[in-house]
Amino acid sequence: MNTNNKIALITGGSRGLGKNMALAIAKKGLDVVITYNSNQAAAEEVVNAIEAMGQKAKAFQLDTSDTKQFGAFVTELNQYLDSTYGSTKLDFLVNNAGTALYAIAEETTEEQMDEIYNIHYKGVFFLTQKLLPYLNEGGGIVNISSGLTRITIPGSSVYGSIKAAVESLSKYLAKELGPKKIRVNVLAPGAIETDFGGGRTRDNKEINAHIASLTALGRVGLPDDIGGVVAFLCTDEAGWINGQRIEVSGGQAL
Repeated sequence: MNTNNKIALITGGSRGLGKNMALAIAKKGLDVVITYNSNQAAAEEVVNAIEAMGQKAKAFQLDTSDTKQFGAFVTELNQYLDSTYGSTKLDFLVNNAGTALYAIAEETTEEQMDEIYNIHYKGVFFLTQKLLPYLNEGGGIVNISSGLTRITIPGSSVYGSIKAAVESLSKYLAKELGPKKIRVNVLAPGAIETDFGGGRTRDNKEINAHIASLTALGRVGLPDDIGGVVAFLCTDEAGWINGQRIEVSGGQAL
């Protein structure tokens, strides 16, 4: 069992990349808290897998696009941390929860933009703000962006530009939180085979083959390509990495 009891919170940790991140972080000897939006059974499977490694884990329901839920969530989280560890402190926050949007600019609706903005920017900003008082000095934040901030693909204008805003925000946070020795970095995955966006990268053979052809290492990414890098950013070895955008794409569109 982990004796240092460093704790990481991963939003959207019940499936896809978030699940992989949670398991990889647990393998590094950290305890883990995840949030899930709707699939409690999947979240509990992740918790069980982490506990089987000998680490503590807990899942909380949270819609990260709804800032009105954040106060109650933090109260619930604090009660869990205090009863389990005798402290309400966390060490790492991974802002991973998200949904996809594929729509060309001339057809994008306000409702679509609001949904992406609320979950990928507003939710990230205010959940981070709520949790800052509980982040230990020497801890860190990992915000998840996208290769689509660098690689332009028609249909991703809203998603890509809001992720670019997250990248800019992360630099500002790194600067502002420097006095507290809290590091803030961005991890930008390339195209990954998950159920994200309806699983189109995974399931559409033409899209998959096209991305593989544009990638120096000759294939599309897998969740296992991402989780370990996030876990590394949650270790002391990454202690001098700060304010950086790390693209993990196998060399896509070089």
